[in-house]
Amino acid sequence: MRFKDVFSIIGPGMIGPSSSHTAGAVRLGRVARGLFGEQPEQADILFYGSLAATYSGHGTDLAVIAGLLQFDTDDERIPDSLELADSLGMKVTFQTGSGPAVHPNTLTIKLLSGTRRSQMTGCSIGGGNIEVVEVNGFDLKFTANYPTLIVYHLDHSGVLANITRLLSDANVNIGYMDVDRKGRLGQAATVIETDGELREDLLAKINQLDYVNSLNYIDLNGGVPL
Repeated sequence: MRFKDVFSIIGPGMIGPSSSHTAGAVRLGRVARGLFGEQPEQADILFYGSLAATYSGHGTDLAVIAGLLQFDTDDERIPDSLELADSLGMKVTFQTGSGPAVHPNTLTIKLLSGTRRSQMTGCSIGGGNIEVVEVNGFDLKFTANYPTLIVYHLDHSGVLANITRLLSDANVNIGYMDVDRKGRLGQAATVIETDGELREDLLAKINQLDYVNSLNYIDLNGGVPL
């Protein structure tokens, strides 16, 4: 029998009827906001699977927007998130998708501000836990349970070695890593989950490495998204 901790069974402290359809959706919204780096002017949400059938009744729509507003899962403002987003100038649309999904509780979040665009697909897998499966066209998987670094770079020899060397020099332990690339020597992205918070000076060093284009840093449990 596979062991499950108490959190995975009863979920986190939350506002809403379902840890899968509300608490997990809040976390997905917070990750998407962290990846975007600021409040978007427009948020387009696409629901798949069971979320497509129940998102309104279970408050998943309210939960995702609450996450984009950086609310926690137990924030009492969650039921008013749509009105609050509107008051802040954030336009919101909801749509449903058809066809096979990675998980029954899957959604895609598209964020826009001016010429900036960001897209993330993730799943609410139960107990308030999530798994991101796609970021800006790259097949990257991570849970956001730990401090998470995403580096966009060229697929060039030595890039990953230089990133991991800087982390090692800072005594940061890597718990998980995933890499995707568009093609040999083309655009690539690497996600790294670490056991400790990353300092701003370390992030700056990584961002200045050769062949690194940009990066995102997310720490839902403490740090401020970069």
